[in-house]
Parts: sequence; structure tokens; C-alpha cells
Amino acid sequence: MEAPKIGKTAPGNTAHAIRNLLQVFTGSFRDLVPIILVIAFFQIVVLRQPFPDLERVLVGLVFVIVGLSLFVQGLETGLFPLGESMAHAFARKGSLAALLAFAFCLGFGTTVAEPALIAVAAKAAEVAGGAGAIVDSAEARSDYAFQLRLTVALAVGVSLVLGVFRILKGWPIHYLIIAGYIIVVALTGLAPPEIVGIAYDSGGVTTSTMTVPLVAALGVGLATAIRGRNPLLDGFGLIAFASLMPIIFVLVFGMLA
Repeated sequence: MEAPKIGKTAPGNTAHAIRNLLQVFTGSFRDLVPIILVIAFFQIVVLRQPFPDLERVLVGLVFVIVGLSLFVQGLETGLFPLGESMAHAFARKGSLAALLAFAFCLGFGTTVAEPALIAVAAKAAEVAGGAGAIVDSAEARSDYAFQLRLTVALAVGVSLVLGVFRILKGWPIHYLIIAGYIIVVALTGLAPPEIVGIAYDSGGVTTSTMTVPLVAALGVGLATAIRGRNPLLDGFGLIAFASLMPIIFVLVFGMLA
């Protein structure tokens, strides 16, 4: 009896994996080409200066390409399937309270850990301290940044609850978005001027590396699992709520704090 040939297809699988990885690296480099060309044009043609420490710039560019490639591959391999599978599981369980609680915790948790929000909150606290809006001390700046992060995270959690409820009920998204921006415009005139810019930026930083993949996967997975929902029409739109609601919450935060 012939012994089984263990690992016979391993070379083929390895070659396929290498080709996929090279395609990911190539795609990341192609995405970065416009940025590279813009920087090179202004540095060489407009400023007419050589690149400072060109070797370090090239090494940094390689790190960016590798990091972006691995990040995108990680999203496709892990986070997107995880978000969709959990949405399917909650839909099959049929518990509205559990689903809404999961949506809130997902939005809150991913936003608190969002690197872009951490950076913006720290910078906002630094500027607020320098402008005299808060006490210019390390403790006051840290408290202000932490409160701002919690406010934005709470807003994203509430926005996902609203977005999931919209998917379940089948409400048209544009009515809710229009109503939300009407509230934003009204609050902009009432809030302190120094908080308005921070509020609008807070809406943008929530749609970044940590939040977007899981939120998008949750919406698409939920719309796929619910009968009568179209993933293309109903699955997307959660990120719009995640961008809108923090503006409202931070404007109110500025009015209260």
C-alpha cells in the first residue's frame, strides 16, 4: 500500500500565497503613487530643494507600504469576516436587546481605541490649555482629552444603535441624515466658537482604521442575515451615522463643559 504523500500541494499553496501577497504590496504601492508624485513635485519643482535625508525617507516609504499591505490583508482575513459572522449570529439569536448592546459596545470600544481620535483629542487639549479655555496643566489637559474621547465614543455607540435600528425597521437613511445635519447647523450657532472646529473634526476621525472595518462588516452582515434587507441598500450607512453623531455630541459637550 502506497504511503500518502503528505504536503504534496504545499509548494502550490505557498506560490499562491506569495502571489497574493505580492498583489497586495503592488496595490498598496499603486495607491501611494499619487501621494509620492505630489510630494516629489512640490519638493523638486516648486521648492527646488533636495529631499532631506533621502535614505530615511525611502526606508520610511517601504515601511508604509509594508504596513498598509499587512493592515489591509488583516482586515480582509480577520476583521471583516469576524464582524459579519457576529452580525449573523446576533440576527439568528433574535434578541433585539443583545444586538443593540453589541452595536453600542462595538462603536464605543473601537472609537476609544481609535489612534486618530487619541491624537486629535490630545492636540485639542493642548490648544485649549494654551488658549486659556482650560487650566494649562498636564492633569487638566489629560482630563479634557479623556472626556473628549469618551464623548465621541459615546456618540459613535449611540449612532450604531440608531443605525442598526434603522436596518431592522427599514427606514430610509436620507431622512435621518438630513435631520441630523439640521441639528448640527442649529447647534453650531449655539455652541462656543472654539469647540466648533473640534466637533467637526471629531466626526471625521471616527471613520478611520479601527472603526470603519468592523462597522461596515456589522452593517453588511446584519442586512444579509435579515430577510427582506438588501446589503447594498441597507447594509451601508452606519459609517455616516458614526460621522454625524460625534459632531452633535461634541457641540453639546462644548456647551456644557
